[in-house]
Amino acid sequence: MKKFLFLLLAFSLLGSCAPKKYSAILLPETDYVDLDTVTVTAPSEYAEEDAPLEANDTDSYTLPSYNPSAKRESDLLHTKLDLRFDWQKQQVLGKATLTLKPYFYPTDKVVLDAKGFEFHKITFEGSNEPLKYDYDSSKVTIHLGKTFNRNQEYKLFIDYTATPAESGGSAAISSDKGLFFINPKGEEDGKPQQIWTQGETENNSRWFPTIDKPNERATDEITMTVEDRFKTLSNGVLVSSKKNSDGTRTDYWKMDLPHAPYLVMLAIGEYAVVKDTWNGKTVDYYVEPKFEKYARNIFPYTPEMLQFFSDRLGVEYPWQKLSQVVVRDYVSGAMENTTAIVFGEFMQGTDRELVDNRQNENIVAHEMFHHWFGDYVTCESWSNLTLNEGFANYSEYLWLEHKHGRDEADFHRLTELNGYMQSAAQGVHPLIHFGYEDKEDMFDAHSYNKGGLVLHMLRNYVGDDAFFAALQNYLKKNAFTDVEAHELRLAFEDVTGEDLNWFFNQWFFSEGQPELNVEYDYDDALKQVTVTVSQEQAAAEMPPVFVLPVAIDVYAGGKMTRHNVRINQRQQTFTLEADHDPDLIVFDGDGVLLAQVNDEKNLAEYIYQYEHAPNFLHRIRALGEITESDSPEAQAVVKKALDEKFWLFRLFAIENSKMEDKSLERIAQMAEKDPNSDVRESAIRKLGGTEDKKYAPLVTRAIENDPAIKVVSAALETLLVMDKDAALGAAKKLEKEDDESIILAVAGLYSEAGDPQRLTFFEEKFGKVGGYSQAGFVQNYAKLAQKADGAGMLKAAENISGIALNAQKMFWMRFMSTKSINELHAVLANKIEEENDPARQLELKATDAEIVKIIQRIKGWETDDRVKNMYAAFPDPALKP
Repeated sequence: MKKFLFLLLAFSLLGSCAPKKYSAILLPETDYVDLDTVTVTAPSEYAEEDAPLEANDTDSYTLPSYNPSAKRESDLLHTKLDLRFDWQKQQVLGKATLTLKPYFYPTDKVVLDAKGFEFHKITFEGSNEPLKYDYDSSKVTIHLGKTFNRNQEYKLFIDYTATPAESGGSAAISSDKGLFFINPKGEEDGKPQQIWTQGETENNSRWFPTIDKPNERATDEITMTVEDRFKTLSNGVLVSSKKNSDGTRTDYWKMDLPHAPYLVMLAIGEYAVVKDTWNGKTVDYYVEPKFEKYARNIFPYTPEMLQFFSDRLGVEYPWQKLSQVVVRDYVSGAMENTTAIVFGEFMQGTDRELVDNRQNENIVAHEMFHHWFGDYVTCESWSNLTLNEGFANYSEYLWLEHKHGRDEADFHRLTELNGYMQSAAQGVHPLIHFGYEDKEDMFDAHSYNKGGLVLHMLRNYVGDDAFFAALQNYLKKNAFTDVEAHELRLAFEDVTGEDLNWFFNQWFFSEGQPELNVEYDYDDALKQVTVTVSQEQAAAEMPPVFVLPVAIDVYAGGKMTRHNVRINQRQQTFTLEADHDPDLIVFDGDGVLLAQVNDEKNLAEYIYQYEHAPNFLHRIRALGEITESDSPEAQAVVKKALDEKFWLFRLFAIENSKMEDKSLERIAQMAEKDPNSDVRESAIRKLGGTEDKKYAPLVTRAIENDPAIKVVSAALETLLVMDKDAALGAAKKLEKEDDESIILAVAGLYSEAGDPQRLTFFEEKFGKVGGYSQAGFVQNYAKLAQKADGAGMLKAAENISGIALNAQKMFWMRFMSTKSINELHAVLANKIEEENDPARQLELKATDAEIVKIIQRIKGWETDDRVKNMYAAFPDPALKP
């Protein structure tokens, strides 16, 4: 599962970081935003030794919370489903045949997860004799009428109607409905009709009866009957497709390799299917028809990734095929359903929108890697979720390193580190977290970010050969089974011959991370460097001492000498030989520690570090510190960085360059010719800061010729500052374009220009922007409508209310739309107060009353408590209950 929100590249913040803290560098916001985290009180072993035990401290005698793996009482072997769908009622009409046996102990009953079902018939297969059952709307206990032992299989037939309903959600997966009908009645123009599923964590039991736990595994086959205009997708391979006389078609999908129930999926919609192959296996891409010719770029490098991961792991991709499908109104980022990955619509784009798009690459890699870590080998409980998600997160690093180089991968790692540190500041818990309050809480920056960061440290410690040999060992030993973290440790110990409890205990089973203060000194008489490392993390919240194998690099006399040391004390001093006073000492030379590192260096040392350190982390940190200085030496380094090989250094140098003619001349060249679109975008915005019209022709050429939409958008905004008339003229030429990114770029410009006559553009394009893009479009629409007269504001409110009143829209989209309408109401209220003409004031009041009615209608319609609570918090009295 990939949680996703858009990555905002605020690179200019890099230089304003808190000095001397590696982890405090302010990087772009990670894709893990607003995650739920759990504040955990540390076990007493971390408390001060002399802390007295209070006699009435009853909590001291209470066992800690523990969420065990699900008890295996029955073993689900195979699921056979025959499905039809009632679009009007949004129901699944199903017939299920389940093959089961007792797990070990004899039993005369079986308990299945089945949420919100109506049962029409429960029998043994081939029998008309009904079986007795008890049902509590969540689980059905079926009495078998005889006792079966572990060697006896039986088959149950269940005829049912499922009505998937939402009971909650989480930061990672916003709805637990399980199966979703999109535009079920076809009432939303321009929006496709679809059905798709989201099983993780335990929500597939909202549309078929199963044992909905991650430590269960079964094969399955699904027959689904749909209108012939629809394409279908499910796990495994499509065995047959038969057209029926009533205009429907019945597709038969078969998955003959076992996988966890939460990985079962289906998707139905009017798709274009683009086909590739890899090693004789089908690789295909399901996209909306207008994106058909862009499908291979939407899912970039898919066959190449399959080969790379198969080679790197020493285990060939184990499944029958790989399909990838985009769905509307998805409740998360993406989901690794076995052989059939679901992605949110944000993935779709034209070639111009996908220029330099690492986001899609990372998500494709993440979900694909799950087919080894998550699908092939599955965490046995949600407490062990990082065995799925930590590996999937780390696959992004592995792919970037392979395809785009170490700097790109290390930059990605730094954003992951920053995301985890932001989360950890709100509270920490063990990576393997048995004490969670809700299983959904496990989908946080610990399971994802920290999990990947810990694997990177493990790789660095044991070395590449041992790391990948151990992963191969782990995968082969545990193929098609469920695992816990100790099985990963044992796989590494088998390969390395080393007891690794020390590593797993502190990084997997304990919480937190070290905070290190590092001091350097040199004794010229003894020709010795001393490095003193103090661990300063809060001992009451996490281990007071972490064991940290680390490299200390000493640069002296024109060469670098590496010293590998092991930190295992709260404070520790290392004495290192050095014939010369060092030019630089770099702690954690490989830049792999998951830690906050505080040390002291002067400007000369940072310049030397930027120019000589091979690691991205140390070079970008040094450049960030250098930009804090206005000295000629510092500015010379910044100018030099404009010609760096790695694009991020060039971008960072643009953001921090002084407005000097020589630098601006180079930046103007970069605006047109730099190979990276993010750099071109930054260069154009930098030129915009001059407000100098001499750059207007260059910016106009970017609007007309640059292949990247984000550069076109930046150029439009920049031209608006330089030459408003020219900018509006350029935007006018783009009005006929239906590309969402161009629509958004023009919308942003018109909103900034503030001419309400441009509202017709928003009205014409309102139905042509969907998904995440709709949020920005609506906000710009409402912002411009605030400049209009009452009629224009009311029309905007009426249009936007269609989103706020649409149950198919994400809850935050509905809230954002209502908030935009409320802001129109607030502007009108101010205009009424300022208006001196009584007649005009009455007109405005009448318009405002209509807008208030719209708001109240939205409030009365909304049923989601999350949204209702947000509405109640609005300051305006008109929105209070």
